[in-house]
Amino acid sequence: MSLPFYQRHHQHFDREYRHKELESTLSQYQKEEKRKSAIYTHGSTAYSKEAASAYRHGLESYDQQSAEAYAHESSAHSKRSAAYSLGSELISKKAEAYHLGSELVNKKAEAYRLGYETYSRGKMIEDQPLKLSPKAKRAKQSLLAEEKENTVVEYVVPVFTGRQIHVSGITDTEEERIKESAAYIARRNLFATGEGISVSKKATSSSVEEETHEKKSRKVAIRETAERTALKKTLIETEEFRRKLNEDSLLHAPEFVIKPRSHTVWEKQNVKLHCTVTGWPEPRVTWYKNQVPINVHTHPGKYAIESRYGMHSLEINTCDFEDTAQYRASAMNVKGELSAYASVVVKRYKGEVDDSFFHAGTVTLPLSFGVTPHGYASRFEIHFVDKFEASFGREGETMSLGCTVIIRPEIKRFQPEIQWYRNGVLVTPSKWVKMHWSGERATLTLTHANKEDEGLYTLRVVMGDYYEQYSAYVFVRDADAEMPGAPGSPLDVKCLDANKDYVIISWKQPAVDGGSPVLGYFIDKCEVGTTRWSQCNETPVKFARFPVTGLIEGRSYIFRVRAVNNSGISIPSRVSEPVAALDPADRARLRSHPSAPWTGQIIVTEEEPSEGIVPGPPSDLHVTEATKNYVVLSWKPPCERGHEGVMYFVEKCVAGTENWQRVNTEIPVKSPRFALFDLAEGKSYQFRVRCCNSAGIGEPSEATEATVVGDKLDIPSPPSHVIPTRNTDTSVVLTWTESKDAKELVGYYIEASKVGSGHWEPCNNNPVKGSRFTCHGLSTGEHYIFRVRAVNAAGLSGFSQESEAIEVKAAIGGGLLHDVCPGLSGKADGLTDHPINWEGMHESSQPIFDTDALLKRSAKPNRQTVPTSSGKQRSPTENKVSETAPTPSSQKATTKQASKSRPGDSSALEKKKKKSDIAAPSPPYDITMLESVRDSMVLGWKQPKTVGGAEITGYYVNYREVIDGVHGEWKEANIKPVSERAYRIHDLKENMTYQFQVAAANLAGLGEPSSASRPFKCEEWTIAVPGPPHDLAVSEVRKDSLVVLWKPPIYTGRSPVTGFYIDIKETNASDQHWKSVNEKPTSNTFMKISGLKKGTSYVFRVRATNKAGVGKPSDSTDPVIAETRPGTKEVVVEVDDNGVISLNFECDQMTSDSKFIWSKNYEPIEDDSRLTIDTKGGKSKAIFKDLSEEDLGIYSCAVTDTDGVSSSYTIDEEEMKRLLALSHEHKFPTVPLKSELAVEILEKGQVRFWLQAEKLSGNAKVNYVFNDKEIFNGEKYKMKIDHSSGLVEMVMDRLQDEDEGTYTFQLQDGKATNQSSLVLIGDVFQKLQKEAEFQRQEWFRKQGPHFVEYLGWEVTPECNVLLKCKVANIKKETHVVWYKDEREIMVDEKHDFQDGVCTLLITEFSKKDAGIYEVILKDDRGKDKSILKLLEGAFADLMTEVCKVIALSATELKIQSTEEGIRLYSFVNYYLEDLRVNWEHNGAKIKYTERVKTGVTGEQIWLQINEPTPNDKGKYILELFDGKTGHKKMVDLSGQAFDEAFAEFQRLKAAAVAEKNRARVLGGLPDVVTIQEGKALNLTCNVWGNPVPEISWLKNEKLLMANDHIILKFESGKKACFTITSVSTADSGKYSLVVKNQYGTETSDLTISVFIPEEGAEIPQPELEEQTDLATLVAEVQGAHLDTVALGKKKNASGNKEDFIKPQVEEIIATEETPDPNENPIVEDGDDAKDSWQTKEIIGHSH
Repeated sequence: MSLPFYQRHHQHFDREYRHKELESTLSQYQKEEKRKSAIYTHGSTAYSKEAASAYRHGLESYDQQSAEAYAHESSAHSKRSAAYSLGSELISKKAEAYHLGSELVNKKAEAYRLGYETYSRGKMIEDQPLKLSPKAKRAKQSLLAEEKENTVVEYVVPVFTGRQIHVSGITDTEEERIKESAAYIARRNLFATGEGISVSKKATSSSVEEETHEKKSRKVAIRETAERTALKKTLIETEEFRRKLNEDSLLHAPEFVIKPRSHTVWEKQNVKLHCTVTGWPEPRVTWYKNQVPINVHTHPGKYAIESRYGMHSLEINTCDFEDTAQYRASAMNVKGELSAYASVVVKRYKGEVDDSFFHAGTVTLPLSFGVTPHGYASRFEIHFVDKFEASFGREGETMSLGCTVIIRPEIKRFQPEIQWYRNGVLVTPSKWVKMHWSGERATLTLTHANKEDEGLYTLRVVMGDYYEQYSAYVFVRDADAEMPGAPGSPLDVKCLDANKDYVIISWKQPAVDGGSPVLGYFIDKCEVGTTRWSQCNETPVKFARFPVTGLIEGRSYIFRVRAVNNSGISIPSRVSEPVAALDPADRARLRSHPSAPWTGQIIVTEEEPSEGIVPGPPSDLHVTEATKNYVVLSWKPPCERGHEGVMYFVEKCVAGTENWQRVNTEIPVKSPRFALFDLAEGKSYQFRVRCCNSAGIGEPSEATEATVVGDKLDIPSPPSHVIPTRNTDTSVVLTWTESKDAKELVGYYIEASKVGSGHWEPCNNNPVKGSRFTCHGLSTGEHYIFRVRAVNAAGLSGFSQESEAIEVKAAIGGGLLHDVCPGLSGKADGLTDHPINWEGMHESSQPIFDTDALLKRSAKPNRQTVPTSSGKQRSPTENKVSETAPTPSSQKATTKQASKSRPGDSSALEKKKKKSDIAAPSPPYDITMLESVRDSMVLGWKQPKTVGGAEITGYYVNYREVIDGVHGEWKEANIKPVSERAYRIHDLKENMTYQFQVAAANLAGLGEPSSASRPFKCEEWTIAVPGPPHDLAVSEVRKDSLVVLWKPPIYTGRSPVTGFYIDIKETNASDQHWKSVNEKPTSNTFMKISGLKKGTSYVFRVRATNKAGVGKPSDSTDPVIAETRPGTKEVVVEVDDNGVISLNFECDQMTSDSKFIWSKNYEPIEDDSRLTIDTKGGKSKAIFKDLSEEDLGIYSCAVTDTDGVSSSYTIDEEEMKRLLALSHEHKFPTVPLKSELAVEILEKGQVRFWLQAEKLSGNAKVNYVFNDKEIFNGEKYKMKIDHSSGLVEMVMDRLQDEDEGTYTFQLQDGKATNQSSLVLIGDVFQKLQKEAEFQRQEWFRKQGPHFVEYLGWEVTPECNVLLKCKVANIKKETHVVWYKDEREIMVDEKHDFQDGVCTLLITEFSKKDAGIYEVILKDDRGKDKSILKLLEGAFADLMTEVCKVIALSATELKIQSTEEGIRLYSFVNYYLEDLRVNWEHNGAKIKYTERVKTGVTGEQIWLQINEPTPNDKGKYILELFDGKTGHKKMVDLSGQAFDEAFAEFQRLKAAAVAEKNRARVLGGLPDVVTIQEGKALNLTCNVWGNPVPEISWLKNEKLLMANDHIILKFESGKKACFTITSVSTADSGKYSLVVKNQYGTETSDLTISVFIPEEGAEIPQPELEEQTDLATLVAEVQGAHLDTVALGKKKNASGNKEDFIKPQVEEIIATEETPDPNENPIVEDGDDAKDSWQTKEIIGHSH
């Protein structure tokens, strides 16, 4: 058995420890000895601590066979190499003999891996040959120098499984050998832990093996003390011996055993450079970047430098582009300095990659994964304490799960692998999930819990090939809704089918709907790098998938979803992963990593420009998804499209017409997918697509089949049979029967309710699959009931029937512990079967898979298992199989199907020969090397071109040595024939060159051997990339396609093979024309290659890839011509009348030896339980016993002894569903139904039951069943069958109470049957009955005049209320009568009903108009009435609307200045007291005072600000509140507006003051006075002014001075008197009174006319009724008083006299009193107020 590569390269396991730590070991050894007793036997047998314990309690001998097995498996090591042992306390008698002077020394030590040591008296180690290693050669060193050289290379615990052999007896003196034994003892105890490993040695006699252990006595204790004293002395003397040695012989310069390796990494990855340095004294290593020393303190967290046991490392965290540099490791000691260089290239990636993919998480694989300190399959005991239980959290909270892990035995620096799983899926660190391993406790933290995080969490602790795990459920409840009653947020938002133009978003519906059904969902998008979210759909969508269009090509987006119900919108879901608007091909090209490190060379090829070609029609156009909201089309690009890209136009038409309409008229579609919206639900459409490019628009594709717009996916039916079972004190296990015929089922939601509460709470917020769930968090002792509902993309089903009540308490035996995840077994290991991720491993510690196993496996890995510490099983990383290539399974398949040669081999034609013509096969050819290790090589070759007419039974391999060009003799590599075309040759010499030849054998005998291969050197392959695949073959050759098969490489490199690339070129083309068929590596060992040119010859090759890169290509296949041979047939799938599904293949080219070979995924079918093969003549049939998901795959059939006759058929999930449906239909033929049994109400209240079948023959029969009793056509039931349309119906005139029950229509059409039932019971029946009765009454009502729309109201823009209703079936004789509170309202005009609307207008609506309004229609056919109650709430709503209309009619606020201040006002159409008015100033409500007032005048709403000040500046808001909403008007009274208003106010105020205080004549002077000569004239008038005015009198415009004749008086500043003592004719003239003060001047004129009367004439009396402008005054003339005064017109202030009517009264004596101007005038003797004091004409005469 060969060593793993990391051991073969590093044979220097810390030899320094043997003397460097010797002193410290002594004290540790002495302390250890105080706690335990050494076990000694007469034959110097070593015992471990376990053996010591067995000695005290009874004989427990170690299994001798087990010891021998380990001895056979382990490699021999010197006693020095046991320094790292964790094993037993071995005390050699030869160490004691040094103290006694004896010559006893052990001749041989065989050390078990990591601690198992057995001493035997066998052959001396010196006699064994020493294998070479590929490490660098150098001069032989002394013993101690060699110890120093072998410093460990950062291995937590060294592993001794290889051929590491150190020569014992290398020194010539006894002292040195004794020194080695003492050093070994010290090293063993240095690394020993709490428990040792029992090791036994072959006893020389049976008496030793059967020695009876007795209780320790005083004698034994004394002997132990003596032994300890002897050992102590030995150690001291050994130390003194070392001091005597010459130190100069130990010194040597530094040397790099392993140099740092260059790396090419991606940005954000971590990289670690390793090197191993030897030298004495121990060299000091310094790291440089571009010749500059690296200081970890100046870059905290960036660099990590470690030095352990001679292995030095530099780790660069989170590499960026600046870390691209040359790094140097410089080792220096007193003997010199040595440097080693390595380069790091950091590549920048611009695609969509999750950053967490590159970050090395806190939970990574241990360095020694797969290799335990006790070798492979060692046993560990893994225990969990302080475990996390079922946890409950809420969205947005931080949750942490933790568990303390105890591992026995505890091994220093050997760390376990910590894995976390959620619902069986491995959890990786991300921004939502953080993991930590402290060395004792594993924790997982959900930084922002979401419902997506709910599930069963499993902690798996892996130690080598053993593991243990623990599981518990985590529940995440919805966060509190922002709006009460809003639903919970959706979850699991994912992006599907992303393209340049659109992406389909899917999500899961929430469990909590907030109390009302979810109306739909809104989808929001946000471009990555921005924070602006935009809503993608205007109306909510109910289907949980939606195509988002309008994306910008090349940009990345994230999405979220919100649910909406009647109460509001939920909080958004967790955002989706970013997705780029790219074609899948472009995205794959960006995501794919380069296949090999960049070499710096870029090759550019140019194509000759070709003339534009109009593209052909697309192909394979079909509808991939159809809902009532949208339809998604998909197609394949055209074959004829030239060298430029194409775009597409999509057209649609209603099915059955040819009216094609282009959908995307402006912008063509760039990707071969498109989503159509705005389609009428229920209509049938057809679609087609045209291609276009710069050359023009091509022909349309074939139209799709008619597609009906509607949801194709039905809401699942409710689950059933919900059964609760007791589990623990707080949990119940629930099981149920899954929904029948549920498509695309997402999972189930479970709800629980305490009995009698009526309140349901969700038990899970993330849908669970399966039919079993454990409900946690229940109250102990309470009784609960449960219900379940299913969910898929179409929606949530109805709830199941409620379960029986169950009391929550622990079941007998503790119930079920951790198997809460539905669909999983009780064992937690069923959670996952994921492969191990090796990304976190260092290159030097990644395991190399056993190449023997890889060679010996078939294309399908043969996974074996090893037991875990708890009896579980785990798949190992390597497979152990037999010596030759085929696995047992493949051998079994060979015996079943008779031939191993692959169909399509070039030898097929030769096999058609008759048996009588058989001959030995021709030589194989193309011998190639598939793997090379130190002592063995794996060869591969191609089958002989001529097989000789018989099947090849095996191959024989010969080899020979080639030394300096000289060939040795041929030797046989195998005695038994090799059945496969690959073989491992063992026992070769390292670094020796060999040649090989292969010969094939058949029934005719052994053929000629092949020519000698080219020389191959037997040396260890250490390359990181995998070796070449082998055994390539071609099958299913057609004119445009074929299938290439191969086997994986034997040598996998330093990491597992992750995939394969297939290369193709034409046979005659040069090697430069190789091109890859697949852009992304395929994990299969087969590939169908399409797009070949008919008649062209091709060759193929395959390359394997792993994390390190792409490996060497395989040998190319033989040339293959792409052509379909005449008579080629394909595999056909059939479903017979009994529903049996089978694959059928027919061949007419068979020979007598030809056989059919069926394969699944190109692997021989081994499982007879799934398929039955039936072959008769040239036909073979593969019959499925029970087609299920296990049978999905590619089924191929090949015929041996033919020219490659083969074909295949793919059964995917969609095809499986189709076949199962077809099988069920054939087994149980049914009458297909277009619609199930439904019920509807007809116009007259009749109830119609109906269903429609796809088709019915004339012989079809229908049985009508009600409550399990057949009913027949008659008076109550009217039944009818329309065979042409498939319509079956039954009509009932009226539903009675006895008609409640179940109605069933049973159809029979020949052999096919079907039935459909409708349950009408309880609330459903009562609702239907009421609806039918209502419809019946409505029909009778509509026979006469009736209301189509009942009485309602609206508010007109004029703020009036209009009551209106819509009527029908009206004639001229129909009367309309309005009532309010049962009192008829008289309507002015009669309505003509031309528009079918009756109205009643109520103006200036107010509270007095509240009441009950009724309108009645009546004529001779009947009557109908409608009532509108405008009371309480209804009236308040109407008043609110009226107030709203009034508020909306308000004009903008305007500013008006008055003499009192500033007024703000607005007009409304009509003011109502219910309209509340509020004024605000600068945001604060105005407090009304005497200075600031508000009011309403008519329709004007105003705010008066008296005596405004600068504090009144600002914004004024008038708010009109209609009871629900405030309507605001604003005006800004500041700046210029305020200044202008204030100035106008000042002006008006000053004008008012002036007007009030100016000088004026209030009254008293007549306009004309006629007086007789000689009489005395006395006139008095009142004047006013503040200050007191100055007065003056004028006569004929000249100043009049007072004298004895004319007396002028001015009394008290108010009363002016004018007196003429004796009037003469000279006094006639115009007189004026002028009053004047600082505010103004006023003049009052009067005319005095003096006449001389004739003798005896009488003065006539005035005719008052004819003088409309005269009034009666009191005049005083010479003391005489008359009651008649003539009133003329008043003169204006300027003194201009207006025309007046000359009075005809000849003599009037009048006097007048002038009142105070501030007093109200007094009207005497009932005079009207209009007879105010005016200027008058007075006629007077003397008596």
